[in-house]
Amino acid sequence: MRRIVTIGEIVVEVMATERGDGFLEPLSLVGPFPSGAPAIFIDQCGRLGQPCGMVGRVGDDDFGRLNLRRLAADGVDVSAVSVDPEAATGSAFVRYRPDGDRDFVFNIRRSANAGIALDAAARALVASADHVHVMGSSLFSPAVVAATEEAVATVKARGGTVSFDPNARRELLAAPGMRAALSGLLDRCDLFLPSGPELTLLTEVDTEEAAVGEILARGVGAVVVKRGAAGAEFHDASGRIAQPAFAVEEVDPTGAGDCFGGAFVTCWLRGMPPAEALRYAAAAGARAVTRRGPMEGASTFAELDAFLAAARV
Repeated sequence: MRRIVTIGEIVVEVMATERGDGFLEPLSLVGPFPSGAPAIFIDQCGRLGQPCGMVGRVGDDDFGRLNLRRLAADGVDVSAVSVDPEAATGSAFVRYRPDGDRDFVFNIRRSANAGIALDAAARALVASADHVHVMGSSLFSPAVVAATEEAVATVKARGGTVSFDPNARRELLAAPGMRAALSGLLDRCDLFLPSGPELTLLTEVDTEEAAVGEILARGVGAVVVKRGAAGAEFHDASGRIAQPAFAVEEVDPTGAGDCFGGAFVTCWLRGMPPAEALRYAAAAGARAVTRRGPMEGASTFAELDAFLAAARV
């Protein structure tokens, strides 16, 4: 089976137990949970039995050890996750507002994540990879952008493939060089996995239909649009496939899109028909929201098969 590698942030997540606006008063919290968008993605790949690994950096602390143990236990190669002797592991504090929106307090850029680089261990992992998955949220520094671009070039030169989840807000594009970096990655990817509003983020058009056409015309092989409770869609040169969302009781939506992406990329690399891959991915996203904690709902194929056997749309 093809080996998937991703590069990016590893954090712990701590979340409020009650809804409200921000963190301006003392409140009850639960955590820490292993987290970080690329870490959630690759953990889902590992849970599905796909060969995979991650390039990242954690602190020499319990938060780092918590993440490394979870990833390794789920089958992720962590040989290229270095340990910073001084900087702390990244963190994210989350609170849900009454309307379901979220407030975050992040420590990523000044955490151990700031030291992510392609050292000898990371280059060895990349050299073994057949596929690179890129998360836009991970491109938080020029050093990480450079490491990601080198990994993409290395794998593409060997005939490998690239998937790209922009996972970004429009404000991110204001950072110097960020739009060019994201646009360059879009041009080099084989599979593009935006959430609904991100579909037009890097295009010259405003409508989603036109954006899909423009992206495919740029050489991207397929586009998978994630719409949460509204389902998902697959687009390629042969047309469109729609997948409705599964009806579940939502406990925590954080990480659902990353689990969806990990499941879809795994199935796609195994040669499954797009409709089947989309169905597994939708199931993975649905199961993810039923557990508190970003990685707690990552699924095995056996769990997805059981879910699908009993599922409602």
